[in-house]
Amino acid sequence: MRSISLDFFRGFTVVLMIIVNNPGSWDYIYSPLDHSIWNGCTPTDLVFPFFLFAIGNSLSFVMNKYDNNKLLIIKIFKRFAIIFLIGLFLNWCPFFMYKGAAIVPKPWHWINKNGIEQGVRVFGVLQRIAICYLLASLLIIYTNKKYLWAVSFTILGFYWLLCVLLGAHNDPLSLQGYFGTDIDKSIVGVAHLYKGEGIPFDPEGIMSNISAMVEVLFGFLIGNMIIQKEKNHELLTTLLLIGAAFLLLGYMLDYFVPINKKIWSCSFTIYTSGLAILLLSFLTYFIDLKKKNLFVTNFFISFGKNPLFIFVLSGLIPRVLNLIHIKSDDDVVNPLEWLYEHIFQNLSKDFRFGSFLFSLLMVFFYWIIAYVLDKRKIYIKV
Repeated sequence: MRSISLDFFRGFTVVLMIIVNNPGSWDYIYSPLDHSIWNGCTPTDLVFPFFLFAIGNSLSFVMNKYDNNKLLIIKIFKRFAIIFLIGLFLNWCPFFMYKGAAIVPKPWHWINKNGIEQGVRVFGVLQRIAICYLLASLLIIYTNKKYLWAVSFTILGFYWLLCVLLGAHNDPLSLQGYFGTDIDKSIVGVAHLYKGEGIPFDPEGIMSNISAMVEVLFGFLIGNMIIQKEKNHELLTTLLLIGAAFLLLGYMLDYFVPINKKIWSCSFTIYTSGLAILLLSFLTYFIDLKKKNLFVTNFFISFGKNPLFIFVLSGLIPRVLNLIHIKSDDDVVNPLEWLYEHIFQNLSKDFRFGSFLFSLLMVFFYWIIAYVLDKRKIYIKV
């Protein structure tokens, strides 16, 4: 059984992800299309939690198909391994890099010209999806469904306690004070961590999966509610009330535990889940109850039927194109950078506008692929 509103929800999330990850220039981005520096939540910060929520929602439609828990567990671990390895593949891809003017194989670990350890990043978006999918699925199987709400909130409380008790005493929820970084360093090593924050710190590190995994559980619980109840105004009222309650609770917790994506604070999980529930309730009303079938509906649904494949493709193509160097003035750029600099950058004095138009072109490009796959009923799953 497919849920059209869920396909739309997934598709909307994938489109926003493509826009966010494919600007013409990272130097020229409208503020809503950039991540929060630390605390706070921009529209961009909603992409990943919405994706996890959608995964949980999807689980509610497939979990009951299996009578044999052993077969289900084998499938879960197999899917976990495939998604995790695809994420690692993307981080290593295209397996070559420039060393001066020469292209050489990209090693797992190396020392750069400044004597700093570098390496292939172990964690990432797909790796987090895999881990959260695995943990949430096992909890769903081995936990009585009537206790799953309580278990979810207990996990969030446990994660908050870990942050406070094991983090720096003066500021445990800061970039330097977060306890999970030391664990990541000891397990995978500094060379294999993300360094975009100025210091080795991975926003998809090991310990923050504890809170991120609950996003999947909330998605499952809401999906289960939609399946068990008839899609009517009573269901929508219930969803709206739950979403509003989550939103209010997230705001209240923000005073004590700041909403923060990079450590995936418990308030961030609750706040973003509330927004996801509200959005899904509106989509259920307009798409499932009112039967609104507009072009924009089909546009997002095309993405939503092959979300993982489109996500991987949108990460793979730019990485491969990075190996192609084109001389541009006194610089060397890849084909996508050349396209932006010679066409889109000149469309407006505000370079952010051209950068945004470039990202929309990328959306259109991947939509053509998603549309063709949907028309041919090709749905790529793992």
